[in-house]
Amino acid sequence: MRLRVCLVVLLLVPTFAPGASREIVELQRDVATLQDQVRALSNSNAEKLTAVTVLLQQTLDATNSTNKAVAVLESRMNTQLDKQGQGVGQSVAVLSAKVDQMSSDYQSMRDALNDVVSRMGKLELKMVDLKNMLSTIQAPPPAPAPTGTTGASGAAVIPADTLITDAQRDMTTGKLDLALKEFNDFMQAYGDTDRAPDAQYYIGKIHYDQNDFERAYKDFDTVIERYSDSATTRIPDAMLMKGRTLVKLGRRDDGAKEFRGLLAKYPRNSLAPSACAELKALGLSCAVAPSAAAKKKKARG
Repeated sequence: MRLRVCLVVLLLVPTFAPGASREIVELQRDVATLQDQVRALSNSNAEKLTAVTVLLQQTLDATNSTNKAVAVLESRMNTQLDKQGQGVGQSVAVLSAKVDQMSSDYQSMRDALNDVVSRMGKLELKMVDLKNMLSTIQAPPPAPAPTGTTGASGAAVIPADTLITDAQRDMTTGKLDLALKEFNDFMQAYGDTDRAPDAQYYIGKIHYDQNDFERAYKDFDTVIERYSDSATTRIPDAMLMKGRTLVKLGRRDDGAKEFRGLLAKYPRNSLAPSACAELKALGLSCAVAPSAAAKKKKARG
């Protein structure tokens, strides 16, 4: 407003008018100074505005460039992550398939091992039975009784050696029912003789081969509980077969206990490796804790 007033005064009053007052001259000088200041301020503001505009444009360009760079980097990272994810997924799938295959192979190998162990056990028992049968056959026949042997009813009683030999022969040739009857007849007639443990063991063996595991378990347990090592050598055989029977009955822990009992009591017996193989087939170790007698002997030593 002041500037406008000054301009009006300048236009109305001539600069070189005669008799101009001193105040008007000073006013004109102030107006000129003010105009210079306004012009300088306007120029300064224009320069600053231009500089700010340039800085803003540069900032905007830098921001756009940064956004593009970030977008490119994000795209590359996503692509790389996708590739890595696909690679990891494929690797995990392949590894999972290999683990499944290895598990299947291991189960097949374990089943095959169990089958081999079972067959070896049966073959071993058959060899033992054949050896016993040959020993019985090669033994000299007993001298005939002068007047013949008769039972309480007057019927002739078959001699013990003949009866058990016939039973072993029938069992070996697959006539299990006939052999079972003959062994039971032997136990009734000669249950207190030294061949009774063999007959009792063979009764359990026939029940086992007939898949009558409940009776087989009782038969083998009878051999172990009724007879001593001094009376028969069948106790290790009965312990091994009792353990196998327990496994067949689904009592794996009891079966393993029986195998370990055989290893602990008869570590040098020919059936010890079979007991160890049965434990390994169950996924267990053959190591057994030392018996109380062995610990006591070691402590004294």
